[in-house]
Amino acid sequence: MILRCLCGCVVLGLAAGAMTAQEDGKSAQPKAPDAKRIGKVGDFMQHLSWSPDGERFLFTRIHKGKMGLWTMKTDGSELKALLPRENMPHFDGHWSPDSKRIIFVFDKLQGTDGKLQIDVMNADGSEHRNLLPHKAFEEAPRWSPDGKAIVWASTRDKNQEIFVADAAGGNIKRLSSSTGPNNSPSWSPDGKELAFTSGRAGNLEIFVMKRDGSGVRRLTSNPTMDYWPVWSPDGKRIAFTSNRDGNYDVHVMSADGTAPRNLTRHPAQDNFATWSPDGRRLAFISNRGGGYDVYIIDMR
Repeated sequence: MILRCLCGCVVLGLAAGAMTAQEDGKSAQPKAPDAKRIGKVGDFMQHLSWSPDGERFLFTRIHKGKMGLWTMKTDGSELKALLPRENMPHFDGHWSPDSKRIIFVFDKLQGTDGKLQIDVMNADGSEHRNLLPHKAFEEAPRWSPDGKAIVWASTRDKNQEIFVADAAGGNIKRLSSSTGPNNSPSWSPDGKELAFTSGRAGNLEIFVMKRDGSGVRRLTSNPTMDYWPVWSPDGKRIAFTSNRDGNYDVHVMSADGTAPRNLTRHPAQDNFATWSPDGRRLAFISNRGGGYDVYIIDMR
């Protein structure tokens, strides 16, 4: 089931096949901002999320052969496994708007296969319970800004599509409909739109739709991979991961898809961006220090 998770979330190991950017295009880019490493984790990490209260990071970590959810303070201290006694893989967590709860994927692993479901728990790992039972591969859950709804990706209708439900897991509605996979939904700060990754164009691109699934617009158009979109808190920008310049970097563009630029421009793998609540900083996961760690750059 770990293989399914890593493929569904777009693991960085595909970088070898990436296209190389033209040198004159790179020279036109401004200097990449300095990135500060926060703490030292070292193990493989993904799915980074900054808590709305600004106090902690949440991420998936593979530690001693176990995939699980961990938190640490934004200064790198207090690294903590949320479900240390749980042997089943659990990953891709997202904070509730009040930072008190976490929604995540729980995998009831059965041999080499598993049954993915959407679970919730308190931010300290207590009161773990199921929210959406397994029907297919249930992935990428995200709370709405007002906490009244959740979106996630599911293969319950065969193709991977984006679904929405109320916060209790009821009133389920499918939002997307395409021949390619759809994943990584991200709410706009006002809750009126959703950015998401889709393979409907033949490769992974960033799209936006209204919260009812209407008004689908394509934001990126590139022969490589664009994925993991995250809105800035003011709704004016979207950060995302792309390998369009030859390796995986964090990019940022205007919310309408214009003015894209490579933000990190580093030969290492930079991925899974998340904004600080005030929009002044952007954190991401990188292996530029040898192991995987959290880095922060100033966006002011």
